[in-house]
Amino acid sequence: MITTVPISWYLALSALLFAIGTAGMLTRRNGISIFLSIELMLNAVNLALIAFARLHGDRTGQLIVLFVMAVAAAEAAVGLGLFIAVFRQRRTLDVNRLNLLRW
Repeated sequence: MITTVPISWYLALSALLFAIGTAGMLTRRNGISIFLSIELMLNAVNLALIAFARLHGDRTGQLIVLFVMAVAAAEAAVGLGLFIAVFRQRRTLDVNRLNLLRW
């Protein structure tokens, strides 16, 4: 007998992951930790999109998730490159100590 998981479970897990990502983004000081929290939030949204696509029997949500994953991969490459450049110059990734835009 095949049972399906209700969409509410997927949405609850997605909301939990998004809340963990938001809490991590607001409480962390390290730039990489903030970056990983944002990636966790993106994955939570992807899970919700996949759940709704499955509910409606449409592949559009899955296609959007593929585009979001491609953009997230590009963001990760650019973001980590920026972190390396900032670390080489300032010797820290603490966002409270970085003042690159100040005079």
